[in-house]
Amino acid sequence: LRLVRDSNTARTTRLITNKTGIDHTDKMNSYAERRVIALGGEELSGYVLKKDSPSCGMERVRVYGASGMPTRDGSGLFAATLMRRYPSLPVEEEGRLSDPHLRENFIERVFAYRRLRSFFSSRWTLGGLVQFHTAHKLTLMAHSPKAYSELGRFVANAKRMARDKVPERYEFAFMAALKKLATPARHANVLHHMLGYLRTYLERDSRDELVTLIDDYRRGLVPLVVPIALFRHYVRKFQISYLSGQVYLEPHPKELMLRNHV
Repeated sequence: LRLVRDSNTARTTRLITNKTGIDHTDKMNSYAERRVIALGGEELSGYVLKKDSPSCGMERVRVYGASGMPTRDGSGLFAATLMRRYPSLPVEEEGRLSDPHLRENFIERVFAYRRLRSFFSSRWTLGGLVQFHTAHKLTLMAHSPKAYSELGRFVANAKRMARDKVPERYEFAFMAALKKLATPARHANVLHHMLGYLRTYLERDSRDELVTLIDDYRRGLVPLVVPIALFRHYVRKFQISYLSGQVYLEPHPKELMLRNHV
């Protein structure tokens, strides 16, 4: 099977058997629609797709044109239907998960999506939304300072919106922000931001040690887990409530050791 660009419209692709030329597009689209509707009852938190598959490839799937030469600009038919119906659902390809940064980002999004869906499926309040957003402030700052600011304004103005519009709009913006990879420079910025909360508790030598670790991480000399572990220690020791409530310090179970490799 392969994707073939429709001769009548460049934006449409067909799913064709290589040798026989049989067109499976309608059958696949029909199956995809039924399947993604059924998945709505599964309370999914993420979905892993198959690299290069004409049905399940997330991106850069080969699409063949009239010349017989492929371009890598397609998505599998099932994958496209899934992502269209659940635009905020964390989705990744199995091949890309071998990259430690993409893997950590995907798992972080999976847990964040679960927390967010659990919050909005409860009898949520605007005060609860403020608390949820506050707990994720440093996480958002690490991924997208722009989204951090925009979502802050959204939450501040949420009381002026129709209640039924808030979950969908917040979820879409929140998950879109987390999809942006957090860079070492942005992580370093967040770590320096946290250091500001510790300055009055730490002796100069301890502060200097943290500054050195942050710089070592930024330059790729140590993984993110190294400065994070020391920050967690100080946050517990001095009982700094704002930082202890930040998801950033432990966005996924430490047993996964995802931050040991980024």
